[in-house]
Amino acid sequence: MKRGQKITLATLRAMKEEGRSIVMLTAYDATLAGVLDRGDVDCILVGDSLGNIVQGHGTTVPVTLEQMAYHVECVRRGVERALLIADLPFLTYADEQRALAAAGRLMQAGAEMVKLEGGAPVAGIAARLVELGVPVCGHLGLTPQSVHQLSGHRVQARAPRERARLLDDARALEQAGCGLLVLECIPSGLAAEVARAVATPVIGIGAGLEVDGQVLVLHDALGLNPRPPRFVRDFLAEAGSIPKAVSRFVTAVREGEFPAAEESWQD
Repeated sequence: MKRGQKITLATLRAMKEEGRSIVMLTAYDATLAGVLDRGDVDCILVGDSLGNIVQGHGTTVPVTLEQMAYHVECVRRGVERALLIADLPFLTYADEQRALAAAGRLMQAGAEMVKLEGGAPVAGIAARLVELGVPVCGHLGLTPQSVHQLSGHRVQARAPRERARLLDDARALEQAGCGLLVLECIPSGLAAEVARAVATPVIGIGAGLEVDGQVLVLHDALGLNPRPPRFVRDFLAEAGSIPKAVSRFVTAVREGEFPAAEESWQD
């Protein structure tokens, strides 16, 4: 892949097939989005994590569709190369009609893919979005919009029944046509099994090394979280600047140096 080449879903599928790691970071404004885009990041996620990072909420639940659309518009102005992904906010995809309206709003704001949380229960909605031309990224494991139901931010799918269900969910999302899948806070062995079981590129966050790529919240990767999760590394500490920190993250992912064993959960 030539440097500066536009990233598409076909690019990501080729990267998985060729064993080249996919790099993703979050952004919420044009300036930092431009830093990531110039820094060779493949995918930029406008996450509903902006509820925590930008707005100061304890969860992502309060984030609205219009707030997401505003930040997508901002980020879009800073991005030329990377694939731009946007989260569908809490309950905006509870039924097909709302999902279509929400996805349309984010795509019109500049997103090139939307992300939704959940497995088999949302597979039908994901399939309908894909059918109508909306690329979809799935999200399994720790799903932040369900943090109250999950009783906090904890590692998921440790029990055999939960592991089997997560694998079934991954296959259901693949069957629905999802072009990308994020796995958050699950044992590394299970994440590796999912990545082998589906043709969809699998991006990990707290899911070990044996997946097709890695994502972090940018502010976590810059050491700005006073209580960082176990899977986070401060790439700014010795870099000296944000662009150099982004470059270190990109290199660490591409060369298989991140995450290390201590930044993952073992089976």
